Amino acid sequence: MKIGIVGTGMVGSTAAYALVMRGFGSEIVLVDKDKKRASAEANDILHAVPFAHPLDIFSGDYADLKGCRVVIVAAGVSQKSGETRLELLQRNADVFRQVIPEVLTVAKDAVIVVATNPVDIMTHMASHFASQMGVPKSRVLGSGTTLDTARFRSLLGRHLDVDSQHVHAYVVGEHGDSEVVSWSSATIAGMSLEEFCEVRKLSLTQEHRDSIDENVRRAAYHIIEGKGATYYGIGSALARIVHAILNNQRAILTVCGRVDAVGDVKDVTIAMPHLIDGEGLVDSIPIALSNAEQSALQASAAVIREAIDSINL
Repeated sequence: MKIGIVGTGMVGSTAAYALVMRGFGSEIVLVDKDKKRASAEANDILHAVPFAHPLDIFSGDYADLKGCRVVIVAAGVSQKSGETRLELLQRNADVFRQVIPEVLTVAKDAVIVVATNPVDIMTHMASHFASQMGVPKSRVLGSGTTLDTARFRSLLGRHLDVDSQHVHAYVVGEHGDSEVVSWSSATIAGMSLEEFCEVRKLSLTQEHRDSIDENVRRAAYHIIEGKGATYYGIGSALARIVHAILNNQRAILTVCGRVDAVGDVKDVTIAMPHLIDGEGLVDSIPIALSNAEQSALQASAAVIREAIDSINL
C-alpha cells in the first residue's frame, strides 16, 4: 500500500519515520519543492528500515504519487514562536492553491490527510479545491485535534497513574487556542473521572484541571519556545490516522472534517470524533458535553468560520 507525503519539513519527515517504525504501508514517496531535502530525508529514513519493517521509501515528483492510497499534505511555512495557528493562514493559503490540484491530478483516488497549520482552515481549503475536481468531502480530512486528544489523555493518565491508552477523553473544536477540553465526557474503565478518583482515592482538583488544560492548550507554544517546532507527537498522530485508513479500520479519531453545522455555525471544518474507514470520513460522532463545553465548541466553530470567510473561497 503506497503512501505519499508532500512537504518534507520536520512534520512530514517525522511522519514518514513514524510510518516506517510502525511498519505501516509498503511504499512511501516524499515530495517537496526542495528536492535535495526530500532526497536526503528519504535516504536517511531508508537506512532505518533494517531496524524496523521492510518497506521502500524514496523521493520523487508529483507524478510519483500515482497509486497512493493516502497522501499526507504537510507543505507550508512553519509556525513562528509566539505566532498563533490562525496567523499562519494567509502565508499558507497560496501554497494549497497549487498543491491540492497537483496531488489529485495524479492520485485521483487517494484520501488526503492535511497536517499544515492552521489545520482546520487548511483542510477546509483542501476540501474546496478537491470538490472542484469532483472529489467528495469525505476523502479530505485533517489531523485536527488528534494530537491534542493524545496530550489530554497522556496528562490525565500521568496524573491518575493509568496507562493513557485506557483513558477515554477528547479535545474537540479548533486545533488551537479555542479548542475545547471535554472534561465532562472523559472516562476511565467506564467511570467518570469523579467516580474513578473516588474508587482509587485520588484527587483531581480544579487546580489540577487548570494545569492540565494549560498544558494541553498551550503545548505547542511551550515546545516551540524551547526547541523551535513540534513534530514527534504530530508525526505519530499522522501515522495513526494513515494506519486507520490503510486498514479500513473504522477507527474513531478526533480528526477535522467538513460538517454542515455546529450549532448556528454553518459549513465549517472542525475536529470532532469521526469514524474513519478506507475511504476517509464516514461520519462525525456527537459526544456528550456540558452546557459550557457546548457553548465553547460553538464559539470555536465561529472562530474557524470567521477565518474561512477571510480567505473568500
